[in-house]
Amino acid sequence: MRTIAVVNQKGGCGKTTVSINLASALAESGNKVLLVDMDAQSHCAVGLAVPEEQIEQSIYDILISKSRNEPVRLSEILWQISDRLELAPASIDLSAFDQQMTGVAERESCLKNVLEDVKSLYDYVIIDCPPAVGLLTFNALRAATDVIVPVETGYFALHGLSKQLETLNILCNRCQQKVDVKVLASMYDIRTKMAREILAELRTHFADRMFKTVVNFNTKIKEASSFGQPINEYDPASKGQQDFQMLSEELMGAKAKRENKMIVDSLSSQIEAISTTASHLARANKSVREQPIEIVSLPSSPKEKTEPKTTELVTAMVHEPQAAQAQASVPQADEPAQAPAPELSTLQDTEEKLADYYGVNQVSDAVMFVTLYPRASSVQIAGDFNGWQPEASSMERVGEHGTWRTKMDLPKGRYRYRLVVDGQWQQDPYNENMEMNPYGDYNSVLEVH
Repeated sequence: MRTIAVVNQKGGCGKTTVSINLASALAESGNKVLLVDMDAQSHCAVGLAVPEEQIEQSIYDILISKSRNEPVRLSEILWQISDRLELAPASIDLSAFDQQMTGVAERESCLKNVLEDVKSLYDYVIIDCPPAVGLLTFNALRAATDVIVPVETGYFALHGLSKQLETLNILCNRCQQKVDVKVLASMYDIRTKMAREILAELRTHFADRMFKTVVNFNTKIKEASSFGQPINEYDPASKGQQDFQMLSEELMGAKAKRENKMIVDSLSSQIEAISTTASHLARANKSVREQPIEIVSLPSSPKEKTEPKTTELVTAMVHEPQAAQAQASVPQADEPAQAPAPELSTLQDTEEKLADYYGVNQVSDAVMFVTLYPRASSVQIAGDFNGWQPEASSMERVGEHGTWRTKMDLPKGRYRYRLVVDGQWQQDPYNENMEMNPYGDYNSVLEVH
């Protein structure tokens, strides 16, 4: 049984949303899942349409029962949410837990002892922790095998991450069990420059300590919560559902890898390393600005001037190491020309470099589309340029990592398009230029010069 604590002392980062929808996605994948609400506000019950007035006993009664010599079985308080998902609800009584347990031996291990008794009944336990550091959070950490720290992609959230991890490090110096700690980017809005820059910084600095999956800002998720449903029930075809399905698959995949590898880092050492990185990152991003990379258009004929001409600024949002390499290798505008005209191989080299950039880039009179969908079977493009017929423009899968790309010869003009991934229409996640279409979704926009 894996026990996953969702922890962040900052409110508004989507912690409860992550807990509910991750638990539901894991259950939908065939796992038996228990969702434990350790927040006195009882938001998990609200988000799953459990009537507060009908909650007679909560996780509070379970946690204090042994200290009162009045054992209560966990099964007595559970609510059946679906065939494979159960909820241990919270109540306002949890706000008095610290005071009630003063002087009680092993009070930090109450939840761990409760879950130990039911470990054969569940594959996963998801713990929604309160937005504060205290005995309840420490109970969750003592019981956890994994810790997820959801982070909103904004500067103040990044600064909060540093403080959050520093605090967790202090708590976890007393907790030397072996766990896996990862940061999850949540509430990500690709339309804002700040979000794109922060996400790129997080991926660069945290590397393997961060989930590859990103939970995008999605109105459907908020609607689902207001109706008391997880997103996979409210709108199974939504982008929000896809994000949590990918997150659950990444977690399950990590489990398979971890079974063949011994975890040698303690929670304390991992948190300390991440905390140090977060502090440095927060300072480095105090004045955030976009760092564009110049993509140089090569002359298409010997008659053209040999001085390179900048035709487009491409923001490196994901592959910053690759971007840096490309920037170093591309000639600058003030450098003298080295040859009267480029060879064909030079143009091909430029195209190969551009293939490292996800999104859409112009090379001479052609346009290259590149995107990343590791689990997709087919990726197509539908837009103004092909009569919105996706079968007319299929992308080719390149390499083993799920990169898809294609090149089109398009005349000058402004084009709208969408990607069709395994039959699902969606905007290009790596193109920041977009506009609302008549159906309430977004079309990606391309301008060919």
